[in-house]
Amino acid sequence: MGRDWISAAGAARLVTAAIGVVWATGAAGAEESFMRVYMDHARVLRLDRPVSKVIIGNAKVADATVADARTIVLTGRSFGTTNLVLLDVDGNAIVDERILVSIDEGNTVRVFRQTDRSVLSCTPNCEEHATNNGTGG
Repeated sequence: MGRDWISAAGAARLVTAAIGVVWATGAAGAEESFMRVYMDHARVLRLDRPVSKVIIGNAKVADATVADARTIVLTGRSFGTTNLVLLDVDGNAIVDERILVSIDEGNTVRVFRQTDRSVLSCTPNCEEHATNNGTGG
């Protein structure tokens, strides 16, 4: 029974590739488990049966408005994550989803000044959404 040997460099490449696959799979899985809503945008949810109760985990992150018994309008308020639970008249969950509120990356500009970074959302005018002070303060 022969043994296959691999060099240290080859082993390092295999470990790096395996970590990359696990990281990519984990990131894709995490992305799929969230319902994405952009900040200051609305998303319409059409339901197959009437909703009786609407519960948002953190109303500072997202808001849900009942348009009619089968239509909910979800609006992103602030960056972050929360959850949405919709119950029917019998108390059964129609929807139980995690929500990710983020900015529309297609319309952003990042400004770097040495170690400081600012993110501006430019639709239609540029407004600052986030600042990262590189000095830790």
